[in-house]
Formats: sequence, structure tokens, C-alpha cells
Amino acid sequence: MAGVTVLNTPLSPSKHTFAKVLKDAGYNTAVFGKMHWNQPGKPGLFGFDVVLTEGEARREWQRQVTPQPAPPEIPTKRLPWQPFKTPAREWLNADCLPYPCRDEEMRGTFIARQAIEFLRRNRRDPFALWVSLPEPHSPFDFPIEDRGAFPPSMFSVPRVGPEDAWQIPLIFRGLSDKDKQGIIAAYYTSVLFLDRNFGRVLAALDELKLTENTLVIYTPDHGYMLGQHGRFEKHCGYDQAMRVPLILRWPGRIRAGQVARDFTEHIDVAPTVLELLGAPALEGAQGASLRPYLEGKRPPHPRDHVVVDYLENEEVFVRTNRWKLIFCSGKRARQDGYETDNPRPGRYLRLYDLRSDRGEFTSVARQNPRVVRELLGLALARFRATHPDAGREPKGLTPEESLEFYLPPRDAA
Repeated sequence: MAGVTVLNTPLSPSKHTFAKVLKDAGYNTAVFGKMHWNQPGKPGLFGFDVVLTEGEARREWQRQVTPQPAPPEIPTKRLPWQPFKTPAREWLNADCLPYPCRDEEMRGTFIARQAIEFLRRNRRDPFALWVSLPEPHSPFDFPIEDRGAFPPSMFSVPRVGPEDAWQIPLIFRGLSDKDKQGIIAAYYTSVLFLDRNFGRVLAALDELKLTENTLVIYTPDHGYMLGQHGRFEKHCGYDQAMRVPLILRWPGRIRAGQVARDFTEHIDVAPTVLELLGAPALEGAQGASLRPYLEGKRPPHPRDHVVVDYLENEEVFVRTNRWKLIFCSGKRARQDGYETDNPRPGRYLRLYDLRSDRGEFTSVARQNPRVVRELLGLALARFRATHPDAGREPKGLTPEESLEFYLPPRDAA
């Protein structure tokens, strides 16, 4: 319904959004940092009063902050960042080098400061604030002070099985084990920097006496592969790419220490927040409120599976407690930079038994046709319930053919 299924598609400003609901409910709204809107940020866009995102955030950071030269004895990473243009070991920071800035000069720290200033200006009014830091996304930046926080030698390189060889993106084929250890160390060092900046924002809530009356949600938009299956990105259906933390805090309103054991999806976040705040529902929302979990209860119909798609590669993934299904049309040559030896391998389907194969290495689809049919049915049911072209699905197709009707991106149309 958002009309965005591939990375370079801009969201239409006419779309009804979470921020618009909160703006209409009387909240002062702001967003700082990475949003991937593919269009210039400006006040009023998508319901945000204050907007400092992407290119605007970078330009303002460069205008306001003048980094001091790094000490000559400290090696730093080479700039600019050039993904896919320079070798992967360079843009993934295999040498685990700091960005040539000190903590106070970093873009992430600048974004955190802007968020804190917004809190100071709006401390007496209802506010809704998005803080989207660029870390720990590649190129895994961190300041000079954090160099050496995690020695690369402390990390083990994930096993890559023979089943993975054909699907490892070409761009990662030349990475050595030493390179991979350095990339993992750089990732965790970048996480350390991220945590410190979010800590600064939370500390500002304490300082301004806002903590007790502020709902805080922490969640990223995707996980990350750190060498599993030979990959260093997230454009796939393995658990490391799909699983993300979702942490909510509201002292006195949310019971501390509650842990949901059921599945959730990102589409559940907006209904949850709007219900907790007593705001109107989001028009067209497809998720369900997680409020019962926050009160130590369980909803009457908890999720027993999740469905995730990646239409750039015409793939859909279904995850239950025991099984993982990966279905791909294999008809589309990838446009995301992660090409393999065979850019159009044709339809493939894999089923993993997660009880005995947590690493998702060996497909057992042939041995479990009933499970395959069931999970294909769950994927197809989700498309039929949510896809804008569901009414045009041709009749008489097999489940696989029907899925291939839904998987091609239609953003341009």
C-alpha cells in the first residue's frame, strides 16, 4: 500500500503516515538522520514539522562542524566511501580503521545533538521524535577514540557451507578470513558508537525530567549478515538479516522485563504506539497492537509466523518456530549490486528445519512437501490480503505461479 518495494522509489508525499496521525493529534514532530526517502527533506513532509535527513543532515553537519586533523600517527579510513566502486574489503572497513574525526565531530554525534536540542525546545509540549543514526550500517564508521575497542582476532569467521557457493555475491568472493574478522570488529565498534549516541539522547530525557512521561521505542529496519553464508549485507532471507530488536520503555505504563516470545512484524509498531498514546488509528494499517505483551498478557490471536518479501530479487520468506521457507522466482537480474555467477537462475525453493539446522544450510523441501505447501499458502494469503493487484491475479495458477505474479516490483507503474 505504500507503493515502495525497491530501494530507489520515493514514497509519495500524499501517503497517510504515522507522523501525520501524531501531528494531527497535537504532537510536535521531528525526524533526524537516515530515512531513505529518495527526495529532499523539508518541513511538513510526511507530517514532520522539523526535518533533517540524508543529504540535508550531511550538509548541515559539514557546515557546522569543522573536524581537527587526525594525529598523523593514527591511521584512519580513506574517504570518500565508495561502495561497489572500491574493493569490498575497503568499503566494509576490513582494516577496522576509524573515521578521521573525534567523537564530538562525527555525523552521528551531530544528529544526536540536533535531537537533544529539539527535546529542549519542546520539553513543555507533546512531541514525537524520530532519531535515525547512520551507524552501524556499512561503512561501519566510528570515531578515533574507539579504535581498538574490539580486536579483530577475538571474532570467529562464520562457517560457509558448500550449499552457499553459488549464491555468494561476487563482490564478497575475494574476502579473506582476516578481512572478515576486521569487518566484524568494525561493525561492533560502530555499534559501540551508536549506543553511546542513543545514550546521550536518553540522558537528555533524564536531564529534562521527561523520562517518566516519554514512550521510547528502539528498533532498526533490518538485521545484518556478518559473514554468514559468505555475505556482508542484508538483502536476503536468512535470520541474521530478518531478526531485529524491538524494545519499548515507558516507566509506570509498560511493565519492565516483559519479553514477548511470539512473532512480531514492523507493521505492528504503529498500531501499538498509537493505541498506547490514545491517538487515532493509522488509515490502512495492517499490523496489530502489541499492547497486551507490554501489560504482561498475550493477545487472543498471536502471530505464529512472519512473512517478509524482498522484491528486488523477487523473493518471499516465511518463518515459523520450526520452519523457514525461501521462495524466489529467479527471473530478475538483481539491481542492488549483489550479483552472483548466475544472475537469473530460475525458480528455486528452499525449506530449512530450524530445530536441527539453525544455520539454514541444508534444504529439506523434498522431504517435506506438506510443509512446503502450507508455507507457500501463508505467503500467498498475505499477498492476496495486502497487494493492490490482488484482484488481477490470474485464475488457474499453481501456488508457485501465483507467487510469481505478485513478486515483480511494480513501483514504476
